[in-house]
Amino acid sequence: MRDLKIPDQRHPEKAHRPDNAQPKKPDWIRVKAPTSKAYAETRKIMRDNRLVTVCEEAGCPNVGECWSQGHATMMIMGDICTRGCTFCNIATGRPDTLDAFEPGRVAHAVEKLGLNHVVITSVDRDDLKDGGADHFAQTIRAIRHRSPDTTIEILTPDFLKCEPSVLETVVEAKPDVFNHNLETVPGLYPEVRPGARYFHSLRLLQRVKELDPTIFTKSGIMVGLGEERPQVTQVMDDMRAADIDFLTIGQYLQPTPKHHAVAKFVHPDEFAAYEKAAYGKGFLMVSATPLTRSSYHAGDDFARLRTARLKKLGQA
Repeated sequence: MRDLKIPDQRHPEKAHRPDNAQPKKPDWIRVKAPTSKAYAETRKIMRDNRLVTVCEEAGCPNVGECWSQGHATMMIMGDICTRGCTFCNIATGRPDTLDAFEPGRVAHAVEKLGLNHVVITSVDRDDLKDGGADHFAQTIRAIRHRSPDTTIEILTPDFLKCEPSVLETVVEAKPDVFNHNLETVPGLYPEVRPGARYFHSLRLLQRVKELDPTIFTKSGIMVGLGEERPQVTQVMDDMRAADIDFLTIGQYLQPTPKHHAVAKFVHPDEFAAYEKAAYGKGFLMVSATPLTRSSYHAGDDFARLRTARLKKLGQA
């Protein structure tokens, strides 16, 4: 696996963009550099199995904490994306062919790490007829075979250019959580997520529930991109209309000067207000903090999500 690249080498497709100033981060989103022994052991397992992690590729600020606890989000189907979202630190270009042995290597790493809960994500693969749906399903089945007690959360692309039936391939493999992030409010899609469609992503998550109501659905957005508060609460309403169970809201952090500018560092009190509003709208689970990311504390959150469903059904 490749180490992190120098930004201008890693993102040649973004080289034409003007530089955006990177404002100084406030104290509430600063994190310590990873140094623990457990972090090094997790990193070694990923290297030994030639696995890509979104923790590194996306420059997640929580990598030190998560890897020190043996948690990692594994990114399948390579580290080159066919999309060019302006917020994302993953390289854009022509991906390699799929590695048929990757699902087995992922399953081996999950077993080696002894994970109770694993998150599997991927780049967008618009070059594949099924968008990588079958590869997701194979990875889920391989993990189930080697670690039957491990709960599995997937964070998928939108399968925008595929036949609608490819979603059934993923759902039939029965992940415990199906996550697909809306990322931002619809008004910012043209500049932040130009290759995606807001209502398509909403419908994708709604369709998962229709196909299998037992699967938890999850989605997240970033704030600090230039959205207004009423737009965020409207996204919450749209998500609930699509029967989404779990909402995450985190602060956008600009990876390089060539990426979308940070419009605002949202104060923790505003995140707390978003969390309160979201629970009031009926989400089973909400994580809204500056450092919240889709996979941050995912295992603990899944346990609470399951408990919340039981309480709603009157069984706990």
